[in-house]
Amino acid sequence: MATQLEELLGFLSSPSPPVKKAAVDIVRDYTGSEDGLQMLGKYCGVVLPSLFRLLAEKKEVSEPAAQALVNLSQNSDLAKKMVDVGIITTVMDILYKKDCEITQLLVMLLVNLTQLDAGIDSLLQSGDEKMQGLFIMKLVRSFCTSSSERKGDPFEHVASVLVNISKKEAGRKLLLDPKRGLLKQIIRQFDSTSPLRKKGVSGTIRNCCFEAENQLQNFLLISEFLWPALLLPVAGNKIYSEQDTSKMPLELASALSIEREPVADPEIRVQALEAIYLLVLQEAGRRAFWSVNGPRILQVGYEDEEHPKVMEAYEQIGALLIQESGSGDSSTDAS
Repeated sequence: MATQLEELLGFLSSPSPPVKKAAVDIVRDYTGSEDGLQMLGKYCGVVLPSLFRLLAEKKEVSEPAAQALVNLSQNSDLAKKMVDVGIITTVMDILYKKDCEITQLLVMLLVNLTQLDAGIDSLLQSGDEKMQGLFIMKLVRSFCTSSSERKGDPFEHVASVLVNISKKEAGRKLLLDPKRGLLKQIIRQFDSTSPLRKKGVSGTIRNCCFEAENQLQNFLLISEFLWPALLLPVAGNKIYSEQDTSKMPLELASALSIEREPVADPEIRVQALEAIYLLVLQEAGRRAFWSVNGPRILQVGYEDEEHPKVMEAYEQIGALLIQESGSGDSSTDAS
């Protein structure tokens, strides 16, 4: 005899719209508690495909279905099952339909699924040479063309997806591919007023910098965007002297010659400094850093800094530069 929950799940496939709507609302409410998640997890073979199908329906049904899946995907076992049955392709197909009304929820679902290596591989389309990177290119384009000023900013959570995929080498290589130009587009979003976008961009840059040893040339190709994104958050609050700014490229000099809003989030400042450290570990990276008067910017920024973790990150770079200078490395010649 069917249990009450099994009967409820059966109603998710009801031909009656009101019955289906009532059932999906109850399932969504179940996913809001730990007990409910555990109960539904026992029936994942029924509940997941039923909810996947509902994503393509009108908003009154697709929205609670998507909310339920976002909640369920916080459980790594259930998220793995979703990835295994191809949910990421389904999500991307629905996300780019003209009449999609649940964009933000679908992107949040991708954030949870890309916490898993299998989810990252699926979103990167790693097994398909012809299609590889297409999903990411679409998401980056949407992320960079949808304004954070728009109500709800439906694509802002792409910032977290980018951080997740850049934790894997395959993701970093895709973002750094100069033919695709993805990192250059992403970096420009650092000027956004959205804290989520800002933190996502800085985290993505920092992760990508783990490829600095092999891909430094690709970083230097976009240095006019890269150095401002890394140095402005850690430049402190002072207005810089003409003597300092005269040794900087225009985009840095202009920003540091006027009063500006400080980057309040210490995590962003740490990420920027860690990225700089990974770049200046390379000789050509140090030369590029000196060429934009980077050491002076860090010196001034450090004077204003009070957060212990951020100060530690400044000191790590300072120790490296002093060590290289002491060893007679010509790349640290400020002139």
